[in-house]
Amino acid sequence: MRIIGPDELVFGVDDLDACRQFLLDSGLIEAEWSAAGGTFVGLDNTGITVRARDDASLPAALASGATIRQTIYGCEDQATVDAIETELGRDREVVRSPDGSITCSDDVGIALKFQVTKRKPFTAPPELVNSPGAAPARGFNVVGANEDAVAVPRTLSHLVYFSPDMDKQEAFYVERLRFVVTDRFTDVGPFLRPAACTDHHTLFMVQTPPHMQGMEHFAFHMQGPTELMLAGTRMLNKGWESFWGPGRHKFGSNWFWYFNCPLMTHFEFDADMDLHDDEWVPRETDVGAPSAQMFLFEGVEKWFPSGPPPEGEDHH
Repeated sequence: MRIIGPDELVFGVDDLDACRQFLLDSGLIEAEWSAAGGTFVGLDNTGITVRARDDASLPAALASGATIRQTIYGCEDQATVDAIETELGRDREVVRSPDGSITCSDDVGIALKFQVTKRKPFTAPPELVNSPGAAPARGFNVVGANEDAVAVPRTLSHLVYFSPDMDKQEAFYVERLRFVVTDRFTDVGPFLRPAACTDHHTLFMVQTPPHMQGMEHFAFHMQGPTELMLAGTRMLNKGWESFWGPGRHKFGSNWFWYFNCPLMTHFEFDADMDLHDDEWVPRETDVGAPSAQMFLFEGVEKWFPSGPPPEGEDHH
């Protein structure tokens, strides 16, 4: 199954205006907006759609009342969509649209859509780092620190479900859709990547009680750690609340910074994720602070060493 990864996530929310402002402040591009809601995308056209919770056009809500209403996967070609239709049509209703896309649900009730990907190719520079002992990546007189730089999320990176039956949900993605397990937190959940993607993961799931079912967070790839820090700092300055980070994960190696989000999920900026092929051997460990991050920082107000640190901060 040549699934690339998530093209779009569709939410039914309580406050459209707050969600719009958050997504704009994150740096996403407003592709369309009306009184019914809108869509916000990264540089490759993957993104987030928000509608009112009671919008009749949305798939039915989960019993938990979670805001996530549909996960849309992009596939390499129509042949992949057709193969998914054949596979999943053996034991569930699959509806085909005139555009060739199909809709159905996974084994724990998450509404899914599969389509030929709407991702668009784009060209954007990488983060350039000068490292002693290696040829300079950033040449003479090219400044690396620019507070005025544009920081637009590049692509929808991954999503995390709260799952009422993690084993059942994992089996669906691995056995039916041919996702690959890259790593695992014991008794918590697996990191998964689809066959046509080399990112460490595009999907993670966490075992939770049924009343918590929904989406824990979704993430967008940024250029690199510097752009991630710039985007996160801008969110803080605009009054949004940091939830976790900045820091760097161990599994996946991606830098991260999570924010509380009016979509009733967490929103993550990430950068510099590991890539894997089929030669990779999955790791497994217990979950906890030591395994969740290699290091973790906390944003504070700017200060200069000529004076005392901000109240309550110890910089010794």
